[in-house]
Amino acid sequence: MQSKKKDKKTIHDTCEYCGGTVLERIVEREVFRHKNGLVILENVPIGVCEKCGEHYYSAEVLRKVHAIATGHTKPSRSELIPIAKYA
Repeated sequence: MQSKKKDKKTIHDTCEYCGGTVLERIVEREVFRHKNGLVILENVPIGVCEKCGEHYYSAEVLRKVHAIATGHTKPSRSELIPIAKYA
């Protein structure tokens, strides 16, 4: 996942895992697992710890993921994802 460096705005005081500073980033693509499948959001604002890389999501982002995954909101587009068994 690549992130565009925009305004480095602190959105949480510290990372709950390592104590690093969590900064807001606009990420080009972020994949979310939902019990109903996968949802990919593009150009999504998330919090990223500058020390360990842990991701933090706002309630607004998670509500959007849920709405798309449950069919309440139509996605902009859909893409096929290849799936294969390893063995």
